Parts: sequence; C-alpha cells; structure tokens
Amino acid sequence: MTARERVLAALAHQATDRVPRLLYEEAIGYTPAVAQLLAERCAPHIPRDYFQMDITHVDFQPSRLPESRFADWLGEHAEAALASRQVDEWGVWWRTGSFHHFAHIQSPLRGVDELDRIRQYPWPDLDLPYRYEGLADRVAALHRQGLAVAAFAGSVFERSWYIRGLEDMMMDLRQAPEIAHYLFERTAAYQQHAAAQFARAGVDILITGDDVAGQRGLLMKIDTWREFLKPHLASTVRAIKSTNPACAVFYHSDGNVEPVIPELIEIGIDILNPLQPECMDPAQIKQKYGQQLSFWGTVSVQRTMPFGTPDQVRAEVRSRIRTAGRGGGLILAPAHVLGPEVPWENIVAFFEAADSTPPEP
Repeated sequence: MTARERVLAALAHQATDRVPRLLYEEAIGYTPAVAQLLAERCAPHIPRDYFQMDITHVDFQPSRLPESRFADWLGEHAEAALASRQVDEWGVWWRTGSFHHFAHIQSPLRGVDELDRIRQYPWPDLDLPYRYEGLADRVAALHRQGLAVAAFAGSVFERSWYIRGLEDMMMDLRQAPEIAHYLFERTAAYQQHAAAQFARAGVDILITGDDVAGQRGLLMKIDTWREFLKPHLASTVRAIKSTNPACAVFYHSDGNVEPVIPELIEIGIDILNPLQPECMDPAQIKQKYGQQLSFWGTVSVQRTMPFGTPDQVRAEVRSRIRTAGRGGGLILAPAHVLGPEVPWENIVAFFEAADSTPPEP
C-alpha cells in the first residue's frame, strides 16, 4: 500500500498492511532540540522520508501585511516586539523564553474592554486568494508521491485567547459575552475560509481544534462550550464537507475531553486527537466510540517517550495497536510534541514497534 492508501483505509476502518504512523509535530514543526536531533540523525534525508511517515502537510502562503500595523496595539512593548521578529500575523508577540521551546504570550488586546475599540483591531488577510496560490498543485504533487496530506485550518478559542489574554477571555465568557462572541466569530470565519480552501485543493485531512480541557476535565462548563464554541466548529465541519465530502475532519484538544465526544461525533468530526493517555484510556475510548471515530496519537509524551526505555516504548506502541487500533481507525503518533528529553533510541523504538506489530482485525 502507498502511505495515502494506508491512511485512507485506516480512516475507513479497513484492513491495512501496518498502522499509519508519524511523529505528531511533522505537521507544524518540532521542538528545537528534537528538530536538531532529527536533522543530525536522519541526514541526508528529512525525517518524514527517513522514517517513511505516512502523512505530510501543506500550509497557506505567508502574509504580505506589515507587522507594523500592530504598533498601536502592543503598547510600551511595541518597539521591542516588532524588532524581535516574533510577532505573528495575528499581532501576538511570542516572547522566547529561557527554557527549551517555551514562550511567553504577549496578548495585544489584554485589558481592552471596549468592544468598539476591539472592532478596530487589524486582522490577518487569510481570506485573500494569494494566501492559497499553488495549493492544489502542491497537494497533487504530494499525492503523486503516495503521501496523505493534512492541513491546519486554525483554532478559535486558542487563537482568540492568544489575542485577548487567557484571563480576560475567561472573564469575557461570564461578564462580557459580546466580546467573546465577537472574537470567536472573527477567528472562526478565518478558520472556515481556510478549511474550505484546503478542502477544495484536495487535502485528505483537515486539522482543527482547541485546547478546551486539562487532565482533570473541561476548562469551562459544557453549556459554555455549547454556546460559544460548538456552533463555530459545526460550521467549519459543514464548510469542509460541503466542499469536499471525502476530506476527514480532525479535532485536537489536550486533556480529558470525553464529556464532549458524543457532540463532536454529532457535528461530524472524523478524527479525535490526541487521546492523552494520562487522563483518557485509549482502549476504553476506542471501545465506546471507535465505530464512529478514528483516533490520532495515544502514545505518552509525559512518561514513555521521554523517560521510558526503548522496550517500554515498544510495549506501549504494541498495546495501542492491539487495542485502539483494532479494526482500523488509528493513526499512531506521540500524543503531542516530543520534548528535549526524548532520546533518539526511543524515537527509533516507536517506529520499529509500529512497523513490526500487525494491525488487529
């Protein structure tokens, strides 16, 4: 089977020669220490080709808008922020931290409580055609190489709180819902437009998602999620499926999201990521929802990948294939980014076990 045939068969809960697998962050980049490790050990190949990963990604073209448009919104930090070249196209300053890959998020709308002022905020241009130039050709070229292709359409809750500040956003949900609704509507509109463009270009998997849970449960009441976020997610799914019904919709949230899984199924989510094993049992989730969902992830990045032995990595990978992968519906991956503690031997063990463990029918 080609990689793409393998991925599409797994998502259709059909037999495959082996489970599709990749390192989680191939789609958006690796942590710096892991990127360096992979570059050194995989050379002269790129990691995707060295390990023959099954899924690759495409992105939109970079923005041509100047970062200087955010100068009035970054306050006393504007000069330093713009000079750092760490302000993204949404106006968020990702201030590099001193510990591994972590960054401090400087939110330009933090403390701005007047909706009229917030309405003046400069937004990206993700709705302009040039951001998607050549996309269909790039997808077709990757398909000709036999690869499945994914694309990230963006987040809504996370993008909004990056701009607004997490504390202010959580307070808005209770005390200024008009601000929360406005920010979610704007970010969701960009997500839906990007998603439709990617789907039209023939992408196989459209990635959406928001971290709406921690390991002990949802970050908000489920009724709040239903009011503020679920309708936008449902609209994004409709935008994708109406454009390309064959495109699988992927939803990401860390933490224990089991309370919302039935409603994710209801609105048409096809793939749930990452089934964080510290707070969700992949075997149990598979048993309860595996007829309606596929899963992407499941291998611990808090315990096994960084701190386990290669044999422990192999054991966890085999367990996931035999339980969460039974009958198809699993794209095996670490549950999140690989931190700098992860040794090369454990990365190799992950792929060795994935390739040597036959899928369970």
